Amino acid sequence: MIKENLNRVQENIRNACARAGRKEDEVTLIAVSKTKPVSMLEEAYALGVRDFGENKVQELVDKAGQLPEDIRWHMIGHLQRNKVKYIIDKVYLIHSVDSLRLAEEISKEAVKHGVTANILIEVNVAGEESKFGVSPEDTPGLIEEISRLPAIQVRGLMTIAPFVEKAEDNRIIFNALLKLYVDISRKNIDNVHMDFLSMGMTGDYEVAVEEGATFVRVGTGIFGERSYRITE
Repeated sequence: MIKENLNRVQENIRNACARAGRKEDEVTLIAVSKTKPVSMLEEAYALGVRDFGENKVQELVDKAGQLPEDIRWHMIGHLQRNKVKYIIDKVYLIHSVDSLRLAEEISKEAVKHGVTANILIEVNVAGEESKFGVSPEDTPGLIEEISRLPAIQVRGLMTIAPFVEKAEDNRIIFNALLKLYVDISRKNIDNVHMDFLSMGMTGDYEVAVEEGATFVRVGTGIFGERSYRITE
């Protein structure tokens, strides 16, 4: 199942790149593996997947300890400040930074561990009250504040688009994030490298690719429906 699903997603990304006149290597597929057993990640790894996304700190830490070291782990869920220390030296990229206080904690732990933390600013483009993220209007100011912190580097933006029946309905969201990304890039803020645009999930990643995504986060489309487990 995973092989067929992965092939389908990769083909869809290739086609979306072709439609947008982009090169396929401009887009990285993140396999969102939250709630999935290590055996399924091992299967995806054997098929060439090296980027995995997790929502919860404990699950990321547990899986990182059991899987090959060349995996690039992405923290895509809401990150509490008191849990930063557990992942700071394990993640390739933190996608979900939405406050100066969280950035300050990441910076502090990065200094302590002797690493540079690469982060994305999570932007709540649609203004949904149920979602985390900074408003588009407040994003440039937040980035300028974070840019002054040691051992942390802003690498781009991330958004979680609304759940919609038609993927096309989220094109306006992705296009708005792209425009914000371009505007901030043009500011040439010191210590800010706008390389990454993380947007699009199983239901709408093809539209996100057409609108400039460099990371798409696909879980169900690769691993199937999530199985929620109650863990002590």
